[in-house]
Amino acid sequence: MHVFVVDRRGREHRLEAESGWRVMEVIRDWGIGIRAECGGACACATCHVYVDENWAARLPAPEADELDRLDEAPGVGPLSRLSCQILTSDALDGLRVTLAPGSEVEREPAESEAA
Repeated sequence: MHVFVVDRRGREHRLEAESGWRVMEVIRDWGIGIRAECGGACACATCHVYVDENWAARLPAPEADELDRLDEAPGVGPLSRLSCQILTSDALDGLRVTLAPGSEVEREPAESEAA
Protein backbone atom coordinates (compact mmCIF):
# COMPACT_ATOMS: atom_id res chain seq x y z
CA MET A 1 0.00 0.00 0.00
CA HIS A 2 1.02 3.63 -0.39
CA VAL A 3 0.49 6.92 1.42
CA PHE A 4 0.95 10.23 -0.38
CA VAL A 5 2.40 13.06 1.73
CA VAL A 6 2.78 16.70 0.75
CA ASP A 7 5.61 18.30 2.73
CA ARG A 8 5.80 21.94 3.85
CA ARG A 9 7.58 22.87 0.61
CA GLY A 10 4.66 21.55 -1.42
CA ARG A 11 6.46 18.45 -2.69
CA GLU A 12 4.44 15.26 -2.86
CA HIS A 13 6.01 11.97 -1.75
CA ARG A 14 4.65 8.50 -2.55
CA LEU A 15 5.56 6.35 0.45
CA GLU A 16 5.30 2.59 0.60
CA ALA A 17 3.62 1.49 3.82
CA GLU A 18 2.82 -1.71 5.66
CA SER A 19 -0.74 -2.26 6.83
CA GLY A 20 -1.18 -1.59 10.56
CA TRP A 21 1.48 1.13 10.88
CA ARG A 22 0.65 4.63 12.04
CA VAL A 23 0.77 7.19 9.22
CA MET A 24 3.14 9.22 11.43
CA GLU A 25 5.57 6.25 11.55
CA VAL A 26 5.47 5.89 7.78
CA ILE A 27 6.21 9.60 7.28
CA ARG A 28 8.97 9.61 9.91
CA ASP A 29 10.61 6.37 8.73
CA TRP A 30 10.81 7.62 5.14
CA GLY A 31 12.62 10.74 6.41
CA ILE A 32 10.06 13.31 5.34
CA GLY A 33 10.74 15.47 8.40
CA ILE A 34 7.77 15.25 10.73
CA ARG A 35 8.45 16.24 14.34
CA ALA A 36 6.26 13.62 16.07
CA GLU A 37 7.80 14.46 19.43
CA CYS A 38 5.77 12.02 21.54
CA GLY A 39 6.42 9.10 19.20
CA GLY A 40 2.76 8.28 18.65
CA ALA A 41 1.38 8.44 22.19
CA CYS A 42 -1.18 11.16 21.33
CA ALA A 43 0.50 13.39 23.92
CA CYS A 44 1.33 16.30 21.58
CA ALA A 45 0.20 17.67 18.23
CA THR A 46 3.52 17.68 16.36
CA CYS A 47 2.34 15.11 13.82
CA HIS A 48 -0.63 17.26 12.74
CA VAL A 49 -1.65 16.73 9.11
CA TYR A 50 -4.48 17.80 6.83
CA VAL A 51 -6.25 14.81 5.32
CA ASP A 52 -7.27 15.21 1.68
CA GLU A 53 -10.98 15.95 1.55
CA ASN A 54 -11.59 12.86 -0.62
CA TRP A 55 -10.22 10.68 2.21
CA ALA A 56 -11.56 12.40 5.33
CA ALA A 57 -14.89 10.54 5.46
CA ARG A 58 -13.11 7.17 5.08
CA LEU A 59 -11.23 7.58 8.37
CA PRO A 60 -12.65 6.64 11.76
CA ALA A 61 -13.78 9.67 13.75
CA PRO A 62 -11.12 11.12 16.07
CA GLU A 63 -11.25 10.08 19.74
CA ALA A 64 -11.54 12.68 22.52
CA ASP A 65 -7.79 12.65 23.31
CA GLU A 66 -6.93 13.40 19.68
CA LEU A 67 -9.39 16.29 19.64
CA ASP A 68 -7.84 17.60 22.88
CA ARG A 69 -4.37 17.55 21.31
CA LEU A 70 -5.61 19.24 18.15
CA ASP A 71 -6.90 22.09 20.33
CA GLU A 72 -3.22 22.81 21.06
CA ALA A 73 -2.08 22.77 17.41
CA PRO A 74 -1.67 25.79 15.13
CA GLY A 75 -3.70 26.00 11.93
CA VAL A 76 -6.36 23.44 12.84
CA GLY A 77 -9.16 23.06 10.32
CA PRO A 78 -11.96 20.64 9.47
CA LEU A 79 -9.52 18.22 7.78
CA SER A 80 -7.00 18.21 10.64
CA ARG A 81 -5.91 14.92 12.17
CA LEU A 82 -2.97 13.61 14.14
CA SER A 83 -1.10 11.22 11.85
CA CYS A 84 -0.20 9.05 14.86
CA GLN A 85 -3.89 8.22 15.22
CA ILE A 86 -4.41 7.02 11.64
CA LEU A 87 -3.55 3.35 11.10
CA THR A 88 -2.69 2.24 7.60
CA SER A 89 -4.79 -0.48 6.01
CA ASP A 90 -5.60 -1.79 2.56
CA ALA A 91 -8.77 0.34 2.69
CA LEU A 92 -6.56 3.44 3.00
CA ASP A 93 -4.24 2.57 0.10
CA GLY A 94 -3.58 5.90 -1.61
CA LEU A 95 -4.38 8.07 1.43
CA ARG A 96 -3.21 11.62 0.84
CA VAL A 97 -2.17 14.00 3.66
CA THR A 98 -0.36 17.32 3.91
CA LEU A 99 1.96 18.26 6.78
CA ALA A 100 0.42 21.07 8.82
CA PRO A 101 2.29 24.11 10.19
CA GLY A 102 4.29 23.19 13.29
CA SER A 103 4.67 19.54 12.30
CA GLU A 104 7.88 19.99 10.32
CA VAL A 105 11.29 19.23 11.78
CA GLU A 106 13.24 22.39 12.40
CA ARG A 107 16.33 22.56 10.24
CA GLU A 108 19.61 21.97 12.02
CA PRO A 109 22.08 24.83 11.39
CA ALA A 110 25.02 23.95 9.19
CA GLU A 111 28.43 23.95 10.91
CA SER A 112 29.28 27.21 9.16
CA GLU A 113 26.11 28.79 10.62
CA ALA A 114 26.68 27.55 14.17
CA ALA A 115 28.39 29.70 16.83
